[in-house]
Amino acid sequence: MLLAATLNGCGMMRVAYNQAPDALYWWLDGYFDFKETQTLRLRADLDALHAWHRANELPAYMAILGKARSLAGGDIDAAQVCGLFGEGRARVIASLERLEPTNVAIAQTLSPEQIGHLENKLDKRNRKWRADWLEGAPQKRAARRVKEAVSRAEMLYGNLDERQLAVIRASIARSGFDPQIAYRESLRREQDALGTLRLLNAPSSTPAQARTSMRALFERSTNSPDIAYRSYLETITRENCSVVADLHNSTTPAQRLKAIKTIKSYEDDFQSLLAAR
Repeated sequence: MLLAATLNGCGMMRVAYNQAPDALYWWLDGYFDFKETQTLRLRADLDALHAWHRANELPAYMAILGKARSLAGGDIDAAQVCGLFGEGRARVIASLERLEPTNVAIAQTLSPEQIGHLENKLDKRNRKWRADWLEGAPQKRAARRVKEAVSRAEMLYGNLDERQLAVIRASIARSGFDPQIAYRESLRREQDALGTLRLLNAPSSTPAQARTSMRALFERSTNSPDIAYRSYLETITRENCSVVADLHNSTTPAQRLKAIKTIKSYEDDFQSLLAAR
């Protein structure tokens, strides 16, 4: 719902959704620099995924939005927020799982140069992340988090008053978010992915081994093998759900009505997209 809010209005959602296969291809190509045969396979599979998603996943998203809309008129609690979050996460994972055959097929054709290109792009991304979240004054990073949270909330509710801004500031001040922990997990995933890709391109790798390796990588990426990180993530998720509930419960009737209308506009967009298949 918050991602949808960043599109800032009816119509933008439909445009973005219809352009998703192209946008996703170019984003991935920036990391891998695909060759022609890889491009043909990936574009065809992304188009097929998009058609499947339109027919099968849009109704699920509409159902989640419908639940959010029904809750938006009254007070909510953290468990209800986390329930919506969990449903949304499950839908994202379902789409990613749908791409598993594509991932296996293309991973086996990547050249050492392409894997090196990926590694360089990840290094560049990591430098920016460190500059944003690990370097500089903690107060500056906290101010950025407040600004981003306020921007997302105001897309849904309209302008926040001082009392509501205080809810966001207080939640970030006491948050257990630790950029060092998040960065270590990001590096683990990157090295895991690079190592798996290099393993799949070894002369001795077989299609069966490739499928098993990619499935294991996906599992480690969605459910970290680091027990301490999983515990940290659960804590942060609970905190975030509580913050969303606290902020919502501080809103006025007019703000809640705006949230309901905003959510309904996204439902209408999804309905139009579903009808256009």
